[in-house]
Amino acid sequence: MRTQGLTQGLTRGLKGTAIAIGVALAAMGGVGTAAPAQTTPQAAAAKPSAPATGTPAAGTAAAPANTSNLAPTTAAATPPANPSSPQLAMDGAPVLSSIDANRAGPDGRNIGRPTDGMFDIQPQVTRNGRFAYWFHNSILFPLITAISLFVLILLVVVVVRFRRAANPIPSKTSHNTFIEVIWTAVPVLILAAIALPSIGLLRAQFKPAPAGAVTLKAIGNQWYWTYQYPDHGGFEITANMLKEKDQVVPGERARTDADGPRLLATDNRIVLPVGVPIRLITTSNDVIHSWAVPAFWIKLDAIPGRLNETSFTIERPGLYFGQCSELCGPRHAFMPIAVEAVAPAQFAAWVRAKGGTMPGARAPSEKVIPQPGAEGHPAAPAEGFKVPAAGPNPGTAATPAPSQGATNNRTGAGNAGL
Repeated sequence: MRTQGLTQGLTRGLKGTAIAIGVALAAMGGVGTAAPAQTTPQAAAAKPSAPATGTPAAGTAAAPANTSNLAPTTAAATPPANPSSPQLAMDGAPVLSSIDANRAGPDGRNIGRPTDGMFDIQPQVTRNGRFAYWFHNSILFPLITAISLFVLILLVVVVVRFRRAANPIPSKTSHNTFIEVIWTAVPVLILAAIALPSIGLLRAQFKPAPAGAVTLKAIGNQWYWTYQYPDHGGFEITANMLKEKDQVVPGERARTDADGPRLLATDNRIVLPVGVPIRLITTSNDVIHSWAVPAFWIKLDAIPGRLNETSFTIERPGLYFGQCSELCGPRHAFMPIAVEAVAPAQFAAWVRAKGGTMPGARAPSEKVIPQPGAEGHPAAPAEGFKVPAAGPNPGTAATPAPSQGATNNRTGAGNAGL
């Protein structure tokens, strides 16, 4: 009995000691977790407030602060600015608000962006665009309207005059030489009249850029644009669409009216000089995209593994918007384009701010292949260029016998059809 009581006493003593140790450890842990909450007022003011969306479940890692779902940028890209900074949308470019830059003109059309309820082409700021606008409004649209009305009148005449009640005995006329000559000659003359300015416009659109042009390389990605300036140090810019206020995550800047219209504003705008020829080169890293800015009369496909090129010259400073115009996946509608056209001096300052360099005056680009017909490029091949020697004739050359690596046996040429 005495032994049993001693055993029970020892057991109670051990249990009490264990409980005391547990309580002490719990108190120490509570102090350790509560200590970081006691921060100074300055630290509390500097720390961003956490969103009231609930705490993460136990066992899961908390998301890092100031995360963003934007496309990846290069290491040399400009670091994000304060979300309240008006410079963020321009990424170092001259401050240009869409509210002022895209103000409607005397005819009620916005310049560089769509106009609500307007059935017309955007005002053009390039030479080809102005010619195409005149061609559309002065020739194509009146001609289409006249032909449509003429065909409609003919249909009405046929329905009314040659219906069964008015013409019980139908005519058996099989042909009419005069009418047949007319309906053959008139369409030919109409097509010829349309073809002449159309071919001239097509030729002007694909005329190679002259020497001294600013080269802009636009690379399509799913679903954002990457831009390179190969003649100005090769720096790179990544442009993503700015989301609305109810779509952004904490730390991500939302679109404002100064940035541009909904679905057209970007976090980084590209900058181009006014009055200087622009050589636009497009390509893609995944699927087919299309770089299109209506005010420039430009729509150039970006195809993987291929470089497409065109040229244009912006005649008016301003802010111009565009979009990807080739179906490229579920987020095709979220690939906007924003271009700031500024004076050449401002463009040079922007290039230097991005870490780039300005080439010499009217220096030919070293990043593109000179094309025949381009102004400033020699028509003859470059000196020192030699045609490579022709390879062996596959019809007469002996086919080498492949080696089987496993046994090192020499085999024949084999059956090419297998």
